[in-house]
Amino acid sequence: MSGQDTRMEDPDRLRETVSEGYGKLARRAIDDPEAIACRAADAARRIGYAADQLEAVPDGANLGVGCGNPTAIDALRPGEIVVDLGCGAGMDSFLAARAVGPEGRVIGIDMTDEMLEKARANARAVGATNVEFRKGYIEDLPLEDESVDAIISNCVINLSPEKDKVYAEAYRVLRPGGRMMVSDVVLERELPEALLHSVDAYLGCVGGAVLREPYLQTIRDAGFAEVRIESESCFGDTIDLDDPLVREAMQRLGIDRERARDYGRAVTSLHIFARK
Repeated sequence: MSGQDTRMEDPDRLRETVSEGYGKLARRAIDDPEAIACRAADAARRIGYAADQLEAVPDGANLGVGCGNPTAIDALRPGEIVVDLGCGAGMDSFLAARAVGPEGRVIGIDMTDEMLEKARANARAVGATNVEFRKGYIEDLPLEDESVDAIISNCVINLSPEKDKVYAEAYRVLRPGGRMMVSDVVLERELPEALLHSVDAYLGCVGGAVLREPYLQTIRDAGFAEVRIESESCFGDTIDLDDPLVREAMQRLGIDRERARDYGRAVTSLHIFARK
């Protein structure tokens, strides 16, 4: 994966490029599962997952990407229908499925075939019957109006070139009173566009990030009420610069450790709650 600049690409081409990158990540997890599992466990602990949660998810569901634990923002309840936007290999979907119990249901949405294949294989491996995975874009959800109780998402919405559509769709599918719990990243100051719009930045969860207030205003403009930040942390503190994938990205982007740390301090991981 090159560090190419994606600024000139239209939304569909950008989604295709990001999907290709995440497909490679899914295949790498299949080819070298032990290495990915070790790296992923460390990354998940740094961003807020408890030991019992990591033990509860199927092997291979945690790929070490994300910026927080959306299932910790607000408790999911037995019997609820929950949607996981950008579910990847299914880690948060499986945690949500455990919370809603056999009476509830979780629907994971992802645009990457390899991720969906891995998530479905994980579900079969553990006999999870209350979770399903559907292919789709988070800007055009394959769900009926007012059909779900809660939405979760982990460091995915910032990657969308059409965040307004994502939140409009989330509002559409939520029932009145339904809630959304999002872990995502925002900028505290402007960063070089060449960095923010590189493929490496998108695969590292920073691509497409915008300033804090415009991001929050997008949620309000979609119609959500009670938009609040439950907690926040410096995204740079969660990055392991010795991670081989991070080192490879830094090399392609032509930045050293000091510059990477400086950029990281300009990015904040937010845990956001909003209600319809």
